[in-house]
Amino acid sequence: MKKVIFYTVLLVLGTTLLGVVTSCQKYEDGPMISLRTRTERIANNWRVETYNTDGTDLTSLYTNCTENFSKQGAYSYSCGLFDGLGTWKFQNNDQEIQLEGNDDKSSRKLTILKLKEDSFWYTFESNGNKTEVHLVSQ
Repeated sequence: MKKVIFYTVLLVLGTTLLGVVTSCQKYEDGPMISLRTRTERIANNWRVETYNTDGTDLTSLYTNCTENFSKQGAYSYSCGLFDGLGTWKFQNNDQEIQLEGNDDKSSRKLTILKLKEDSFWYTFESNGNKTEVHLVSQ
């Protein structure tokens, strides 16, 4: 009888712990839990690994593109003949990133799908098209 009670309590505690850990997952694709802050994870030099717009793979057009996020909120990108500077900040309970260009003419809202130390996935919408970008650490 004591073994049954012990295993029942163990099962309840395990199930509860599993529920708590999985509810900690901030983004759709992970990570489940991280010891680094979101700011520490995003502050990195990133390069485009995949780039898809409305399901069409456009990665070959963006192979030399990079993005850089600093802990202080500075943002820069370089993609062939195009480059730019701006600022970034988390918003919507850290589910999104708001990018603002220094010229105040460009802004974009990124919806975070995954934010790990070595990978950062996001989506954005522009002119009715949905784009998903997967970045990896350089």
